[in-house]
Amino acid sequence: MTGRPVIVDTDPGQDDAVAILLALASPELEVLGITAVAGNVPLDLTSRNAMVTCELAGRPEVKVFAGCDRPMQRDLFTAEYVHGATGLDGADLPDPRMPLQEAHAVDFLAETLAGAQPGSITLCTLGPLTNIGTLLERHPGAAAGIREIVMMGGGFFEGGNVTPAAEFNIYVDPEAADIVFGSGLPLTMIPLDATHQALILPDHLSRLRRRGAVGEAVAGWLEFYERWDVDKYGMEGGPLHDPCVIAYLLQPGLFTGKDCNVRIETVSPLTRGMTVVDWWGVTRAPANCTVIRRVMAGEFFDLLIERIGRL
Repeated sequence: MTGRPVIVDTDPGQDDAVAILLALASPELEVLGITAVAGNVPLDLTSRNAMVTCELAGRPEVKVFAGCDRPMQRDLFTAEYVHGATGLDGADLPDPRMPLQEAHAVDFLAETLAGAQPGSITLCTLGPLTNIGTLLERHPGAAAGIREIVMMGGGFFEGGNVTPAAEFNIYVDPEAADIVFGSGLPLTMIPLDATHQALILPDHLSRLRRRGAVGEAVAGWLEFYERWDVDKYGMEGGPLHDPCVIAYLLQPGLFTGKDCNVRIETVSPLTRGMTVVDWWGVTRAPANCTVIRRVMAGEFFDLLIERIGRL
């Protein structure tokens, strides 16, 4: 029996890499491919980091495709200040030997979705939505193959982490996000409001280090990655964002939220990239997204650490 078919669209980044590992460790999911996008670091590094992660998981047969190297209408904004120069600082891993696929990620997405049963493939988006916005603009018919899009992105009560209004993934390419949120596709958004509850604590790092070479690498990544958020927010640990997307598919009962209307600000220089979430239904606009607000953090980390131990 095969798992639920998914494509992971990502800009690794340590937390993206951990999300990829969680997906590859979970038989409930069939990873059809990984599509890299520019975001946390430029495209050459996000593509490399996706392959490094597949090899760390012992899965070099997973196909990795390089996608868009800049936002649809803007210059690229990156986050080396969080993730380090490579995007995967914190663990010393060898360069990948597996090949990067020749096809462009958007072409792979279009062909795979066009050949799939209607409403069968879930897109797990962990970075800026440039590849997906470009797909929907160039190949609108491909949307028929999408079951849903589950994304890490946005914030509402928590605000943003790049500006007071905007979370990084949406801020980098708000025009792409606007296309996605206006697509009519089933969407689930896991924003900062939820991921800021999933804090990386010393006990989590200790437990990961007892899970072999993969766990040791993950602990190294997360120890490096969390330092910035701990300093910024004064939290007891840094939030682990992107693996929440995969955990939501595996155990949706760990998450709670509700259906809301969400719109993306693309014009205002003050609030560019803001996810305007009508949590209280004041506009009476129809809901276009399930917005997650709570995560059971203890159970989330139990799941993550157990699955990392399988690799």
